[in-house]
Amino acid sequence: MDSAPPLLVWYASYGSNMYAARLRCYLEGGTPPGARRSYLGCRDRSPVRRIVASEFPGGVYFATESPVWLGGRAFFDPALPGRAAMRSYLVTTGQFSDIAEQEMYRQPGPDLDLTTVLRTGRDQLGPGRYETLLHLGDLDGHPVLTFTAPWSAAEVEKNPPSAAYLAMLVGGLREAHGWSAWEIAGYLAPLPGVRDHWTVREIAGLASPVDP
Repeated sequence: MDSAPPLLVWYASYGSNMYAARLRCYLEGGTPPGARRSYLGCRDRSPVRRIVASEFPGGVYFATESPVWLGGRAFFDPALPGRAAMRSYLVTTGQFSDIAEQEMYRQPGPDLDLTTVLRTGRDQLGPGRYETLLHLGDLDGHPVLTFTAPWSAAEVEKNPPSAAYLAMLVGGLREAHGWSAWEIAGYLAPLPGVRDHWTVREIAGLASPVDP
């Protein structure tokens, strides 16, 4: 008999949702600064329980074309070398489910079935770009989950992110990890999709977005 789903999970973000003002639009509804789309918000709009800086084995790359940001999106591939800087939010299972649904431009709800990802570490719910769930570990008794594409970094053409999107990551990394502009640029510049398109100096010069 399967055990009951966890009441709380950590949502590990590696892209624009590292920036807290961006994530609040997924929780409460609204339009993030610099974006071209409004979000409905979660069924449960209560604030996240905790926020922690985190890193996990693997890497971030940029591919496909975002109609919201007009550039490449961030994806996580656990098979890439190195460690990916993330920001983890302690949320309810329902909130994690609704964030994932909104990433796929769908209506929030119902709750995702987390049985397979918690048992095996991975579950491809569909072919969409953010429909593959990953279990990255556990923190303080709660599973750490994220979502990414079903393909690997090697299987997709890279696409550089826009300045507005990259600025969201800059703001999120500064908030989460307390890094300087040059430390952030040094992390982002070598990532596939950013490399050969954005220089360290250009990234360091990006202004952090302003809270809505």
